[in-house]
Amino acid sequence: MAEVKIAAEVRTDFGKGAARRTRRENKVPGVVYGHGAEPQHISVDSHALMMALKTPNVLIRLEVDGKDALVIPKAVQREAIRGFLVHVDFLAVRKGEKVTVEIPILTEGDLAPGSGLLEHLLNTLPVEAEATHIPESVTISVEGLNTGDTVVAKDIKLPAGSTLAVEDDIVVLQVVAAQAEAAAEESAGAGDEAASA
Repeated sequence: MAEVKIAAEVRTDFGKGAARRTRRENKVPGVVYGHGAEPQHISVDSHALMMALKTPNVLIRLEVDGKDALVIPKAVQREAIRGFLVHVDFLAVRKGEKVTVEIPILTEGDLAPGSGLLEHLLNTLPVEAEATHIPESVTISVEGLNTGDTVVAKDIKLPAGSTLAVEDDIVVLQVVAAQAEAAAEESAGAGDEAASA
C-alpha cells in the first residue's frame, strides 16, 4: 500500500467561524488523534486530501511542523449537496500496529443461468489489518450461485495479514428471486386458488 504525503498546518483558531475561514482558503480542518496523545488540530490542502481519499483506507504521511505522522482517515464529513470536504478525523498509526477498517467488497463471476438478483447486505467488510498493509478491497466470486444461496463472512478469502472484525456467520451477499418473477408466481398461485374455488 502506497503512502501519500500531505503537508498540514497546525490550527490555533477553533469554532465555526474559524472552520469557514479555513475552508475559504481551500483547506480542510481536521484532527489527529490516537496513541493516548492530545488531539492535534490541523488543516490540510483540500485538493490533495480529495485525491488521497480516492483510495479507500489510504495511508497518509502528514508533514506537520517539520515532523511526519502516519495517519489513516477515520471520519470524513462532506457537504450534503456539493460533496466538498468539511472536516476530517485522522487516526495516528505506527508500522506493525493493527487497526480495524472497513474494506470495499467487489464481486466477480456470473450467477447460475436463470438465477435471481445478487443482493449486497454489506458493501464493506470490517477487518483487522496492519496499519501499513491495509488491503484496498476484497473480491468475492459469485460464479454459479443460485437463488437462495448466501455468502457469509467466514467464506470470504481475506488478503494475507487480515482477519475478520465481524461475526463469522454474518451474511454478506445473497441471491434473491427477482421481484417480477416472484409477483408472477404469486398471481399464478392466486389464479389457481380462484379456479379451484
